[in-house]
Amino acid sequence: MGPDVPLLNDYKQEFFLKRFPQTLLGGPRFKLGYCAPPYIYVNQIILFLMPWVLGGVGTLLYQLGFMKDYYTAALSGGLMFVTALILQMTNLYAKQKTVTVERMQIQSTLTDEDEFEFSSCVGSETVKFIIPGKKYIINTVFHSLLAGVLCGLGTWYLLPNRITLLYSNIGGTVMIFVFGWVTICIGEYSLIINTATETATFQALDTYEITALMRPFYIFVFIAVDLAHRFAVNTPILEQTNQILHIIFLFLPFLWAMGILPPLDALFLWGMEQLLEFGLGGSPMSSNTKLLVMFLISAGTAIASYFIPSTLGVILFMTGFGFILSLNLSEIGFAFKHTMISHLASSKSKNMHRGLRIHFGWREFIFYLTVLTFALIEASLLHQFAGFSSFSKASPQAIASYILIILLIIMWILREIQRVYLFGVFRNPFYPKDVRTVTVFMEKQRRLMKVGVVRRILLTLVSPFAMIAFLSLDRSLQNLPSVSVCIGFTRIFRMVWQNTENALLDIVVVSIAQMLVFNPDLWWNRSLDTGIRLLLVGILRDRVLQFVSKLQFAIAILLTSWTEKKQRRKSTATLITLNVVFFPILLTFIAISALLSSPLLPLFTLPVFLIGFPRPVRSWPGPAGATACVCSDTVYYQQMVPSLALALQSALAAGSLGLSLPGSHYLCRFQDRLMWILVLEKGFTYCGVNIKGLELQETSCHAAEAHRVDEIFEMAFEHQEHTKILSPNHHFGHILTPCTVLPVRLYSDARNVLSGIIDSHENLKHLKDDFIKVLVWMLVQYCYKKSKTWESPGNADMNKKRSFPENQHSSAVERSRPLREEDSFSVDTIEDWTDDSDIFDLEPSGRMKDRKEPGQLGITPKVHLSIPGSVETQSQEVPQEISPEDKLYRAVVLGLPAVDKGKQQEVLPRVEFSCSYSELLSIPEEWRTAPVPSSKVNEMRQRFPEEWYHFILSQLDFFHLKEKPSNLLEDLMKDKALKDLYIHGVLSCCFGLFGLDNTVPAPSHVFRAYTGGIPWSVGLDWLTSKPELFQLALKAFRYTFKLMVDKASLGPVENFKELVNYLEEYENDWYIGLVSDLEWQQAVLQEKPYLFSLGHDPNMGIYTGRVLTLQELLVQVGKLNDEAVRGQWANLSWELLYATNDDEERYSIQAHPVLLRNLTVQAADPPLGYPVYSSELLHLPLF
Repeated sequence: MGPDVPLLNDYKQEFFLKRFPQTLLGGPRFKLGYCAPPYIYVNQIILFLMPWVLGGVGTLLYQLGFMKDYYTAALSGGLMFVTALILQMTNLYAKQKTVTVERMQIQSTLTDEDEFEFSSCVGSETVKFIIPGKKYIINTVFHSLLAGVLCGLGTWYLLPNRITLLYSNIGGTVMIFVFGWVTICIGEYSLIINTATETATFQALDTYEITALMRPFYIFVFIAVDLAHRFAVNTPILEQTNQILHIIFLFLPFLWAMGILPPLDALFLWGMEQLLEFGLGGSPMSSNTKLLVMFLISAGTAIASYFIPSTLGVILFMTGFGFILSLNLSEIGFAFKHTMISHLASSKSKNMHRGLRIHFGWREFIFYLTVLTFALIEASLLHQFAGFSSFSKASPQAIASYILIILLIIMWILREIQRVYLFGVFRNPFYPKDVRTVTVFMEKQRRLMKVGVVRRILLTLVSPFAMIAFLSLDRSLQNLPSVSVCIGFTRIFRMVWQNTENALLDIVVVSIAQMLVFNPDLWWNRSLDTGIRLLLVGILRDRVLQFVSKLQFAIAILLTSWTEKKQRRKSTATLITLNVVFFPILLTFIAISALLSSPLLPLFTLPVFLIGFPRPVRSWPGPAGATACVCSDTVYYQQMVPSLALALQSALAAGSLGLSLPGSHYLCRFQDRLMWILVLEKGFTYCGVNIKGLELQETSCHAAEAHRVDEIFEMAFEHQEHTKILSPNHHFGHILTPCTVLPVRLYSDARNVLSGIIDSHENLKHLKDDFIKVLVWMLVQYCYKKSKTWESPGNADMNKKRSFPENQHSSAVERSRPLREEDSFSVDTIEDWTDDSDIFDLEPSGRMKDRKEPGQLGITPKVHLSIPGSVETQSQEVPQEISPEDKLYRAVVLGLPAVDKGKQQEVLPRVEFSCSYSELLSIPEEWRTAPVPSSKVNEMRQRFPEEWYHFILSQLDFFHLKEKPSNLLEDLMKDKALKDLYIHGVLSCCFGLFGLDNTVPAPSHVFRAYTGGIPWSVGLDWLTSKPELFQLALKAFRYTFKLMVDKASLGPVENFKELVNYLEEYENDWYIGLVSDLEWQQAVLQEKPYLFSLGHDPNMGIYTGRVLTLQELLVQVGKLNDEAVRGQWANLSWELLYATNDDEERYSIQAHPVLLRNLTVQAADPPLGYPVYSSELLHLPLF
């Protein structure tokens, strides 16, 4: 697609132009897209101005001196409440009046779906169109009551006398009064009449009608400040705030329309997250429930610390709870629950509950207990004996500051030298060069691994204790109890463990500022204690880093909109000019966005920047890993994620992935696989991540961006033979910065063209002979494994005397049933119609077979022929209770047309074995009943590989037999009857797959036989009626084909031993089948070492082989610009949820090699994104 693809198609443009005015005004629909009577617009205007009229009555009475201000508010509020209830009752009456008509109404498909037929000014259709009503009765009452309160307080808020007292300006009073009431009318309309679709949409569905409360909530916030100013005396700060907010109040409709103010659900989640992280020292959480629970516990801890009378007790309380709350409490709780269940349940239940998730045991418990004990001892001793001296260059706290500065520098150096690029700009000279294999990489990285271990020790043990020493020596703790000290020190004592690196940086900055500024009269030293200083520095650090990241993102969009030719639109030059001219305004937008910790939203990913509404750092409302677009490619990510998680665990602990914080994004690449990693939680010695897998079927946009990703990684990791020291990063400014490579156990995917192998006449000529050998081996192995289930060798003699055909038939059916349910290739895929089918059957024969159970073979009427000397078993086969349908079927069986059941009733003469143990290896009787002429049997006897057959038998050990003769194998080889059974079995399979002719099979026939899609024939019809034998034959043919490929690639097989090794390797280490098979996915999850599949490209007319090999390989990892991802996701949310621009060829989903726009859209949570795999929250221990 070209760069000038429409941002919105014609239909969506019209839809957007109708929706946006409705959003701006709070719900009135003045642009309908079709002709409507004038009273529709008049009624909406009247309802829109109704709050102003009711509030104006109270305002007039107040201004004339008839009523006091609070009575005025009560009067206006009461009138609005009654009016709102009347409006809602009118809607309910209209719905009840037309409910019957609605059920009978037939909508015309030729009319617009939004078009209504209006009959009168107050008709039911008019009422339902203007006032849609509420879904829940409780909301009808609650929203009406809220509308009354809003109107009453709004009247009080906008009393002219009150505004004049604030500004002493008549013109300003008139402006605020008029436009202030417009704001209130917009809020009232969206609350009680018709809720507009908000541009700031967080949830896809508004189940509980929370959207209607958004605008009234923000109005109440402004009114609350005014009320506080009314009742507070001599508070200049409140007066100034109130004056500013009265002006901002006029711009609320603009802020709502631009989507800057968040919806209530996003607001409260964002607020809790910000307070938890910056006010209480915690970390963002992966789910809403965990966030709420952790916020309440953390807030309770901070409040409780205020009421502890002893200073030493407060320090111990803060230190202890700061450490405990920084741990992975959810996993500790899960491990405790598992332990309790294990003690209460049986040993079987113990094994059921054991899983990969548990990382908490006695070792971890002792480690945490030891660290906590030493931290408490250190804090108490230092505070008790050295915590009363003021800060000076030689004080104990200053010495601790020097140690922290040295630690910060060392840890920063140790972290940077483990990454491929220093600061993302220069090539790291210490990083291994030209790393392509695991062995070479591990050898070269051995020194860096030692660096990682040193850094891990410094980060986990040394730095927290050094920071506790600094904090315990602070004089601010002598001022307890104090609200500011409790808040500040509760936060930092927890942050020491929760986010050690950032806490270390904050403390170093504060300590340096303390060293440089000794003036006690300075505001920094006079008014702020150390805890509040650290809090302010922490917020400033976070906002500055966000500002820099957002600025990089904005500049990248600006530059690439011109430098990337495929991104250059007709409007690009104009947009760039406007951004340059209004660059201070752009910087202001970026600063406000960073201050609010909200995404910078590039509209349609063009250089048109808006301030997105604040939202949680994970960007989406649902829990991690809740949904994914599962497909056949999902299994490859499922297989590799456990190994990738282990590799990530080591990399995060060592610091080779840089500073990883909640909200950090990483991109991993291996062959055609792309893994998107999002850090959700971070604490002491643990990290919670979510891993997503992107689609493998590459579109053109996906391929273009993936190719750029490959270029970046290859430049960083593979082309380093001739680069100079500190060579620059040629892709600096890209949102992806390479970090390192990780050894991961996964499948490598190799695809080869089989031209010259599958179409070789020489190879195809030996295919049938090899198939016979493989099939003989497979039949012998099948019968040998089956013989292990027999209780004793005496069963062989006993079964000789029984009704052999009937027992073989029933056992074959019993064995075939579970296999048929498991195999991916079902006989049902073959045509149900066969020659022995009868059009007068009550049910198709194939279905009857499927419905029969092994114990129900005697239900259908059939003739039982007794073999002389055998025991009659017919009475045992007939069930005691027969359904009426079966009785009727038995009664009329003689009246039905004759049905040829000869093949099912055919009974062959009993086989006389010369060895009593031969029956252990006997194949089922029904497997040698194929309708083949005797001449073909004699021909098969000549082709039968007798030496190979003897060699296979010689490899059997029969260890499972308690008593066996010494010459057992020799007797089996000499038994001609047993050999004849295998000849018949092999001939039956060859008859089904190849027919009776001896021609060399064509490549197309080989491909069809491999896939199980052979055209119908009598032989195939017979073979598919024996499901278990058919699966064995299909498996043998696939092994034969793989053997043919291996012989063509590696050379001919020299002896029988080598051939057996091939077949045993196929059986144990390979899955040979089709990619579409269910067993293929199971083999991937079971981590079979090798998988092979045959494919065909009809367009090019070539056959391809695909081999998956499980091995440890290097996966490349890069860090993404967090704000670039959040900004693009914010635009995606706005574009799909508000503008409903779901066009698959829209501009904002086209390939962008620098922003990785298409991949970023894919990685979003469904339904807006479409990752094929999304893991649940993975807890990675980092010690």
